[in-house]
Amino acid sequence: MLATDPGTSIAAIATEAGVDRRTVYRRFASREELLGAIYEARLTAIERAIEDARLGEAPVAVALHRYVENIIAVNRTWPVDLARMLADDSVHARRDASIAEVDAFLRRATDEGLLRPGLPSGWTSALLPQLMHLVSRQLPRLSPAQAADVVVDTLLNGLGA
Repeated sequence: MLATDPGTSIAAIATEAGVDRRTVYRRFASREELLGAIYEARLTAIERAIEDARLGEAPVAVALHRYVENIIAVNRTWPVDLARMLADDSVHARRDASIAEVDAFLRRATDEGLLRPGLPSGWTSALLPQLMHLVSRQLPRLSPAQAADVVVDTLLNGLGA
């Protein structure tokens, strides 16, 4: 609900969850605390997705697919943008660490020949999250594995014939 409308009321969230708003307020003292918990859960899920993909150890093609599949699942489970929380130094540092880990993997994928060298700096790092975000929203009927197939194929082969 918050991903669709960040202004959604606590009462509406409680109703959707099938609880009284007082139940929500017993767990979260404020709207900001609820949002913080949501962002924390998303960030933790991203970190686990990266860890599970074994970006530094697994063969690059396997790691790429596993990473994409995991992040699509995270995007669907926690469809909120972490950018709103970047004022928090802890969140910013954790997000930067995740980005650095993925960037290192993408350099590895280029060095090992999976990705084409010579692209503008940062292009793949910018494109991959956009593809994952797009497939998460536009192709909800596909499982995360099937959606990852689409993203990886598009990333590696483009749209040309």
